[in-house]
Amino acid sequence: MPARGNLPDAYRGMRATVLGASGFIGRWVAQALADAGANVALVARRASGIDAGLRAHPGVSIHEIDLTSEAVVHAVLDTLRPDIVFNLVGYGVDRGERDEERAETINTRLPAWVASGMANASSGDWPGQAIVHAGSALEYGAIAGDLREDSPPSPTTLYGRTKLAGTLALRAACERRRLRGLTARLFTVYGPGEHDGRLLPTLLAARLHDDPVPLSAGTQRRDFTYVEDVAEGLLRLSTCRVAAPGEIVNLATGELTEVRAFALIAARTLGIRSERLQFGALPARAEEMAHDPVSVERLRALVDWVPATEIAEGVRRTAERLEGTSP
Repeated sequence: MPARGNLPDAYRGMRATVLGASGFIGRWVAQALADAGANVALVARRASGIDAGLRAHPGVSIHEIDLTSEAVVHAVLDTLRPDIVFNLVGYGVDRGERDEERAETINTRLPAWVASGMANASSGDWPGQAIVHAGSALEYGAIAGDLREDSPPSPTTLYGRTKLAGTLALRAACERRRLRGLTARLFTVYGPGEHDGRLLPTLLAARLHDDPVPLSAGTQRRDFTYVEDVAEGLLRLSTCRVAAPGEIVNLATGELTEVRAFALIAARTLGIRSERLQFGALPARAEEMAHDPVSVERLRALVDWVPATEIAEGVRRTAERLEGTSP
């Protein structure tokens, strides 16, 4: 992972716990913390999903735990006694994840359990946030405008509804306990480790054959954010001392790009002929959102930074890492 030149050097020796460490974003946050010199506890339901490089890191410990019980969550935090927890656990991103009870447990109840556990387990020595929780753009749902954090949400999916309930539960717990914690709402994150079936993995796989690549019409616009920038943003937000308890912060670039344009940029970067891309061959997803560019004013105010990796650069880094040539 390339060095984060101006990332605050605040993590050396601190105790950080990453919940969901085997997931797409969790792996990157875990690596960023380890690289910064933190003592990192990685918690995952299946530890086999944690990268071998992280397993071998001297500052990393691995904990295979199913976080579907409040008592278990509290016991984990009481044992690890972290200065900060990154909650990157989520259920419902994959199309096959449709169990409503599990969605309620993981997306809605877990953030509040983490808050109550940290209220008792945290030493309070770390001056930044005690909890950084990953939210989702789908919490906004069917609303227009520039998606400011105070926009009234109207989620339309099980994932969006349960994630919003978790964000609100975390805010209520932080306000009640005067606990430093915030939710970073993530948008269209791409990069190494994405789940198969998403746009960039589909294009990466297309390098191995010459068949047409069926895609949606691609007229929908999204805020594409490179995963390494997301990890850096989460670490930057964790150092913030002035956020309100339970505050919600958009973590995005603030720029919208048509899916079609992203696909064409990625194809050009990967050496895929544009005529192979069959736009309109697949239907658009029902949960697609239509809105103005995402407001990142609060992110900039809190950490004086926004994600800046250009799409072509993010695609190039992804391809290099998958080919084993990335630093």
